[in-house]
Amino acid sequence: MQPLTVEPSFVEVPVGFGTCKTVLITQCSYACVCFSAPELPILERRNWLIHLHYIRKDYETCKAIIKEQLQETQGMCEYAVYVQALILRLEGKIQQSLELFQSCAILNPTSSDNLKQVARSLFLLGKHKAAIEVYNEATRLNQKDWEINHNLGVCYIYTKDFKSAEEQLNMALQQNKHDMTYMMLGKIYLLEGDTEKAIEIYKNAVEFSPENTELLTTLGLLYMQLGKYQKAFEHLGNALTYDPNNYKAILAAGSMMQTHGDFDVAMNKYRVAAFAVPESPPLWNNIGMCFFGKKKYVAAISCLKRANYLSPFDWKILYNLGLVHLTMQQYASAFHFLSAAINLHPRMGELYMLLAVALTNLDDVDNARRSYEQAVQLDFNKCYSNPLVNLNFAVLLYNQGDKKAALQQYQDMEKKVNMLVESNSNTEFDPELIEMAQKMGAALQAGENLLWSKPGKESKNSQRSSSSKVTSSQQPLGTNQALGQAMSSAAGYSKSMQLAAGTVFFLLQEPEPDVESAPSPPTEPPGELEAEDDVEEAAEPPKAKEKKKSKSRTVAE
Repeated sequence: MQPLTVEPSFVEVPVGFGTCKTVLITQCSYACVCFSAPELPILERRNWLIHLHYIRKDYETCKAIIKEQLQETQGMCEYAVYVQALILRLEGKIQQSLELFQSCAILNPTSSDNLKQVARSLFLLGKHKAAIEVYNEATRLNQKDWEINHNLGVCYIYTKDFKSAEEQLNMALQQNKHDMTYMMLGKIYLLEGDTEKAIEIYKNAVEFSPENTELLTTLGLLYMQLGKYQKAFEHLGNALTYDPNNYKAILAAGSMMQTHGDFDVAMNKYRVAAFAVPESPPLWNNIGMCFFGKKKYVAAISCLKRANYLSPFDWKILYNLGLVHLTMQQYASAFHFLSAAINLHPRMGELYMLLAVALTNLDDVDNARRSYEQAVQLDFNKCYSNPLVNLNFAVLLYNQGDKKAALQQYQDMEKKVNMLVESNSNTEFDPELIEMAQKMGAALQAGENLLWSKPGKESKNSQRSSSSKVTSSQQPLGTNQALGQAMSSAAGYSKSMQLAAGTVFFLLQEPEPDVESAPSPPTEPPGELEAEDDVEEAAEPPKAKEKKKSKSRTVAE
């Protein structure tokens, strides 16, 4: 009989989470003798089961197993404590999770992952400086972790240390490029007001991740802000190609169409967005201003009030509500909404100007004059001042008999106009603004020294000139036509500066919007009322004709 031949072999047997043990197995030609593995270490015996239930999001079972494991190990199992802290964070118990992560850091002080989680919990609690200290300590343990640099940059953004934030985010990009890092770096440049650098960063991000719809949408919005509508439409179109239901891109594309007067096309876009975000305040605000552009004022007020219900502290919505009520000659309601908008955004001169219009029509001339003075003061401190504020103030002063002060306001308006023309030769002014300024100059005998640029749309201007020729010699400066002009470009008096009527853009979550992004509703007077006036002009005496004509022109732009 031949002896037994034994062939030893070694296999790897899992012992715990991330650990293995080598077990000797002997094989015989007649029998197999297997030596069983010893019992797993008590600290790691259930790690695999905890991990399995955690990734399945079966948190209740996971917590029960963790409790048993911690009782057996007397709280010394690092992995069980770590997972329990993660579950508590998901449940919103940030402070308790912080304490458990600190326990993990004590059990294993050489692990950078534990310190990263401690810093993350501190960040969620709003303790950004403490989080920065912990992240710096984690960096000493692991200098090649891009996530640490990224999170450090985010913490520095919240502490307003933009230079350090930029350095950390650039270090993170050198180690590992990531979409979120590009977005945060672009946000830093936007907070610093450097739109050109932000666009360069987002362009690099799009090259790295061309299918990221959020990057494409943000880049399109930045081009819109600069008035580069062709590039904006291109990037927004690409975003909608990859995600047709991206409501941010839909809102941006709709607002751009609304800017150019395509209200029906914009409404079709908003109809698609309404399915995705039916309770979006910017959506209902823009829909309301589309109705305003189509002269459907009741529908506009209904949509704007819904937007105001959804976002009662949005000053732009209140601004638009005041504008629409001024157009409908409901001056008390306009005063109510404009006052609320001023309380929320007290640094916008055009709001005080519109409030003065409402006060003038409510026969409160003293407060109207104070409101104009405040509007002039705020407008003087801005980079892009609005000559319309000084013009309307001059009209009020002229009607009150203070020709000297009216002349001073008119000269200030001339300076603003000349500065705008010098800075941008393509600046186009509203035809009503030009007409009223010429009347005011003639009344004050100030001459015609303004460098008015030629309006862009000849057909529109010819219609305006034909409708105003009949009453140009009879229209007094203080009537509703002149006051209605105060509603005309409260946010932007040139096409190169104004955005869509009521358009609200959400790029990121930072600075309060500039005057250029405020709403600027359309200019053309209602066609039906104008047609009625043309029919009645032949039969009415001059005074009655003048009063009727002025009311039909009370349209906000």
